[in-house]
Amino acid sequence: MSIFSGIWVPLITPFADGEVDHAALRALVRRYADAGIAGLVALGTTGEPSALDDAEQDAVLATILDEAQAAARHTPALPVLVGVSGNRTASMEARIEQLNALPIAGVLMAAPYYIRPSQAGIVGHFMALADASDKPVVLYDIPYRTGVRLELDTLVTLAAHPRIQAVKDCAGSLDTTLALIRDGRLQVLTGEDINIFNTLCLGGSGAIAASAHLRPERFVALYHALSTGRLDEGRRIFHELAPLIQALFVEPNPAPVKALLAAQGLIRNELRMPMTCAGDALAARLRELEGLDRMEPHAAALSA
Repeated sequence: MSIFSGIWVPLITPFADGEVDHAALRALVRRYADAGIAGLVALGTTGEPSALDDAEQDAVLATILDEAQAAARHTPALPVLVGVSGNRTASMEARIEQLNALPIAGVLMAAPYYIRPSQAGIVGHFMALADASDKPVVLYDIPYRTGVRLELDTLVTLAAHPRIQAVKDCAGSLDTTLALIRDGRLQVLTGEDINIFNTLCLGGSGAIAASAHLRPERFVALYHALSTGRLDEGRRIFHELAPLIQALFVEPNPAPVKALLAAQGLIRNELRMPMTCAGDALAARLRELEGLDRMEPHAAALSA
């Protein structure tokens, strides 16, 4: 089975008094390793990388890699994908060349944002970056953030590159999802958490799921149930998780995830502008879903 399967958690970046909270970040890595997730994504959208300077990004990645290795004990280190974003091919190539020296599982890359290149430009961009990488590449098809989608023909063309091995599928096109699964060359990981059940039942490989920050063991159980054909069990687990998944995306990610992790006492409830904390009503709803109302005073102390 490909490494790009199962449940991957795109890690948030915890802050404390405006600075990266590396102790909390280490604790989160250990938590998800113990839950049995398949891998971590560092510096993905959920990790607020655009709010981090270059030195902070490098430090966050170093902490995640170090703790992923330490948490492994007698098994291989938890694989870590690294998000690489931008709209200048040359600068992204330089970043990838830096990452080649690190023990990462691969790089996760979206289409160039804002400039809306042609599909031919997208192919050239990703081919150049895949050529520069010594590690596997996971494409990130998320048109509502980039302004341009990866058309099916583009994805099929890119699948011919030996280092392009998977796609994080956020395009919202069932036709594209089915075609990629049938083609079989790219592992299909849904990036839309509410589509986890559908994608796995269709033959997809797994998910990169921000909502798996919460109840990670249940997300892992969902994957194992469906990947081994236990449909009734998988359906029951998914229906158990669905209200939480839906609530976690009522406001922009990662604010709801951070609010709930803070309510659990795992992090401070801090984001960097222009991102803002989840509203009081949503935070209360999330605590209710997780039965955390009795923990509110402790959470408030952590968030202060």
